[in-house]
Amino acid sequence: MLKVIYSRFKQGYRTMAFPAKEDVFSERFLGKPCFNSRSSIDDLASSQSVCPTGAISRCGNNFSLDMGKCLFCGECQKVCANKAIVFTREYRLAAQDKNDLIIRSNPKDIENRTKKGIKQIFGRSLKLRQLSAGGCNACESDINVLSTPSFDLARFGIQFVASPRHADGLVVTGPVTENMKIALEKTYRAIASPKLVIAIGACAISGGLYQIDSQCNNGVDSLIPVDLYIPGCPPHPLTILDGLLTVIGRIK
Repeated sequence: MLKVIYSRFKQGYRTMAFPAKEDVFSERFLGKPCFNSRSSIDDLASSQSVCPTGAISRCGNNFSLDMGKCLFCGECQKVCANKAIVFTREYRLAAQDKNDLIIRSNPKDIENRTKKGIKQIFGRSLKLRQLSAGGCNACESDINVLSTPSFDLARFGIQFVASPRHADGLVVTGPVTENMKIALEKTYRAIASPKLVIAIGACAISGGLYQIDSQCNNGVDSLIPVDLYIPGCPPHPLTILDGLLTVIGRIK
């Protein structure tokens, strides 16, 4: 025991001062994508052709990228020498409205659709039940990271609980396979209202790579209402943390 205590003092305080101080991302980190205004139609078309999930779509001369479908693989950035699409370092990706996940080559002003009342209900304490609905465990792993000393999710009053009857909200990962469909619906019903539903990862938002599979459902919101979408494959732990704190009004 004395060795454990000594080791803890030697390590010092390791919890990051988020959001006052943000973690340093690796060089490989791919954040929010954006369109290069100088790119030609051919450049954009070549980027669209390599997208594995059809996240990039075209309407006339205008292109759009749906972060809810995007795997952040970076292939659309690599294929074009002129970099028609560039992945920035911006990690704040969460949205309460699914339409806000769509990035357009011809940007439009986005209305603030923040839902009122959530801060008053869940702003001080939020208990969540996590459900893996057929995922690969990547999103689940990054959610688990939030409970480590480096992130310390509990200091914000947010905790994951073992039973839906103890929860204020539901966090869903994975493409919602047919085998998990009933489990999802039962878990949702077991949580008392008012409640939150949070879809984390491309699979939970749109079906991801499995959107064409007959044994998977194309997004959690095809079965139950969703209050927050956190895109990525998987999303960075700070992306998840930022989304959770934003939806309950702890940060803007």
